[in-house]
Amino acid sequence: MMDSAPEILAATATDTQRPPRQYLPESFLVTDWAALEPYFLELRDRAITSAAALERWLLDRSELESVLSEDLAWRYIRMTCDTQDQGRVEAFQYFVSEIEPTVAPYDHALNEKMIGSEFLAGLDPQRYRIFTRSVRQALELYRAENIPLKTEISTRQQQYAATVGAMTVTLDGEEMTLPRAADRLKNPDRSVREQAYRAIQARRLQDSQPLDQLFTELVGLRHQMALNAGFANFRDYMFAALGRFDYTAQECFAFHRAIRETVVPLIDDLNLERRQDLNLPELRPWDLDVDVSGKAPLRPFGTGAELLDKTITVFQRLDPYLGDCLRTMRTMGHLDLESRKGKAPGGYNYPLDETGVPFIFMNATSSLRDVITMLHEGGHAVHSFLTRTLPLSADKHPPSEVAELASMSMELISMDQWDLFFPDADELRRARKTHLESVLETFPWVATIDKFQHWIYENPEHTEAQRHARWVEVFDEFNQRTVGWQGLEQFKPYLWQKQLHLYEVPFYYIEYAMAQLGAIAVWRNFRLNPTQGLAAYKRALALGYTAPIGDIYAAAGIRFDFSTAYLRTLADFVREEMAKL
Repeated sequence: MMDSAPEILAATATDTQRPPRQYLPESFLVTDWAALEPYFLELRDRAITSAAALERWLLDRSELESVLSEDLAWRYIRMTCDTQDQGRVEAFQYFVSEIEPTVAPYDHALNEKMIGSEFLAGLDPQRYRIFTRSVRQALELYRAENIPLKTEISTRQQQYAATVGAMTVTLDGEEMTLPRAADRLKNPDRSVREQAYRAIQARRLQDSQPLDQLFTELVGLRHQMALNAGFANFRDYMFAALGRFDYTAQECFAFHRAIRETVVPLIDDLNLERRQDLNLPELRPWDLDVDVSGKAPLRPFGTGAELLDKTITVFQRLDPYLGDCLRTMRTMGHLDLESRKGKAPGGYNYPLDETGVPFIFMNATSSLRDVITMLHEGGHAVHSFLTRTLPLSADKHPPSEVAELASMSMELISMDQWDLFFPDADELRRARKTHLESVLETFPWVATIDKFQHWIYENPEHTEAQRHARWVEVFDEFNQRTVGWQGLEQFKPYLWQKQLHLYEVPFYYIEYAMAQLGAIAVWRNFRLNPTQGLAAYKRALALGYTAPIGDIYAAAGIRFDFSTAYLRTLADFVREEMAKL
């Protein structure tokens, strides 16, 4: 058994009660602006006469922000669990259109009050350096004219989830969601795979034009926001808004090249092996997910409840604290795991700032991919638990380069416990090999999406035809270079539309590749010394966002480095581990 978490963490992992409020009444609920305004006015007008008073003011403001954040979270969670429920949609839209725009000017005023305080210098500079840096950045980005634009963008982004969530196909007389249909791409029968692939792509193609139009509108709104804030384009604006203090766009381009030079050839080799193992003259897109053994797809669980039970046991074996995190979520009903019609696509772990117990949402259909998703979101959940006692709400929200390190590392360090899902030794080997292949495949796909986004926002006036052509060009640079697309050309220009990040969280993607590198390094350390490796992982995550990215990675015993040499070293390590299977 690994080392247990520190006592303070162990005491909070099973706590289902939110901490008592110090500023807002216990009975306070977010209903409308009239209920909120007195607290924003009090914070705006409160006299601050010492550094201690400023710190108290920061804690009170943080409590208000946590309550607001959690209220929005629940509105979003309920809406994504059933996008067809108009009441849930309207509740979310009300917050986005009525609460957020009204709060924004007050947030700006409170930021000015903090930075302008004569007592700011009296705060612990080490403790508050990251938070203060973020507040200064927010002040620089704030423009009143962007408030209605943000509201319009948020409203339009909901159209994507509703459109994709409603997509179904009928196969063998059964109507099913696209994630469930995608399970057939693992079927040993090639004709079944081809039928499913064509059905999925044809269904996506039906909505390709409205999704194209929606994206064009979002690009225009985002570009205007950037211009309003004094930036040349939305890419540069988002690098500032995401707090990317640690790397530049040029370094992202270098990372793309490193991936093309080091990982893409490895994927080409794997695909060559796949073609030979399947005894095919040519690989087609529906041949990339099937197990080359010719055996039936892995079925690691039957229901969402079984998936959760087994994942809890996996976490428990690693560290009792980790298991307690998921048990607490189960007790509180903070999970919705199974795919069904009307649910939004994808999966997420939504932090709940006041309660400190997050919510996991996903679309499980009994596949290996679902196990990975559950472990991934479970890693995020553990991160939420490890940061729940940090005093400021902002401390609990590290940048994605750190957040995704938590989730991707969990996928890898849990692999020794996968016998719970795959008691058969051959199936266990297949599962591990498949996942390690997908780890390598992460890099080209992330490079594809990221490079495409840079072009989109560097050229905001592009036409839909230019967008499609550029997508195909970037896709072909990084993906499926040994796969035949004859007769499928009509689908390729729209493959990007399945990536919800492009619609809902623009520029949040390169972090996956950076964090994947870090996760491999965490796993390598764990391989050398499980006890020390896991302790370092937890120690790094517990920092939240109270330290720079590089310092957090260092706490985990790894480097924040995405150079060609580092990428090659860690990619080779993955290949070596695959060779042992």
